[in-house]
Amino acid sequence: AGMAGGFLLEIRRQLQSALLVVREADLPSLPADVSVSADRLEVRSGGSREEAALPAGVALAPSSCRGLHRLPGEGLHLRMRLRRPPPSADLVYTLWESLKPQENCIFYCQSCGDIIVKNRKFLRILPLPSENWSALVEEWCCHPNPFARSTLHPQHDDCFLGDTFFLLNSGNESHKSKENTRVTCKRCKTTLGETLSSDTIKYYVTEVIIRPSEESFSPTPRSQFVQSMVAQCLVELSSAKSTFRFTIEGDNGKIYTLIWLLNSDTLLMESLGSSSSHSGLTPFGDIFLPSSGPVGTWNAVKVLYQPCIKSRNKDLADAWENDIGVHPLKFPSETCLELLLILGLSTTSLPPSLRCMNSFQVRNGCYFSI
Repeated sequence: AGMAGGFLLEIRRQLQSALLVVREADLPSLPADVSVSADRLEVRSGGSREEAALPAGVALAPSSCRGLHRLPGEGLHLRMRLRRPPPSADLVYTLWESLKPQENCIFYCQSCGDIIVKNRKFLRILPLPSENWSALVEEWCCHPNPFARSTLHPQHDDCFLGDTFFLLNSGNESHKSKENTRVTCKRCKTTLGETLSSDTIKYYVTEVIIRPSEESFSPTPRSQFVQSMVAQCLVELSSAKSTFRFTIEGDNGKIYTLIWLLNSDTLLMESLGSSSSHSGLTPFGDIFLPSSGPVGTWNAVKVLYQPCIKSRNKDLADAWENDIGVHPLKFPSETCLELLLILGLSTTSLPPSLRCMNSFQVRNGCYFSI
């Protein structure tokens, strides 16, 4: 049979609930017949049929279906409970996985694959304290700060990990731009980081891929990599510091985006159906690869965001910047603009009713893949 309605299934692990949206633009005609079983979804309309098996480990409770309604311009909405929740998503921070002591590794430019650091072995891989650690020491010590003149610079065999970056001893590696302290890729000129001193280089996690020396480099689509790394940063920091609001700042000191992390327990399943209106666009841009087939499944985090470029939301950005409950995340300015584009594409690909939460007075909601 031909393709009928494309659909979006949002599964919440912790709530053990699911929201099904059958896109109206993909329905050849109405009425439509939507069938839900424990492990499959089926949509029939105008002699066409769309059927998809649920991801492994997911089981719906068809008898719990409720709230069926049609939103003009969107399609059919239906909520239900899970009979069995899917397994938890593996949210281990990629940087900790790729960097291991006593193993040779290679650092690649994520954008073009050029080798940045070759066959480096670290004896120590250590997390850095938060950026305001020195001020905290002054608050807790009843005597002068004993670390006031100390600097946390890595030795040759050290790698220090920050929230969005890692520090290396520069050794014999040199990618410093002659104009300023930016560190750029020799091949594609992408900004990779910056020099902090004569022997210390900061590389941003969104710009470099680290692989063991025995493994070959395999490229990852840019937007997929950026949103995955940013999502992991958000989840890691929200878990470690119980903070859910973040400012995305460029290396020029400007705030580009305000982000509010809503949840990290979402599993998304989407079928594009037959409509040409999507133009191949899914909530994750280029993450929907041809190898995924007609139905894609992703672990995702849901965020609300507000853009701050061109003085938009300046008062709100100033308030967040001075709020100790908001955590700043710093990336290259070009990457901040890429992130804004990814957020916008994700928002416009969702049904309008899933894009906003008025109770938070934030207009833009979207998903990040993990």
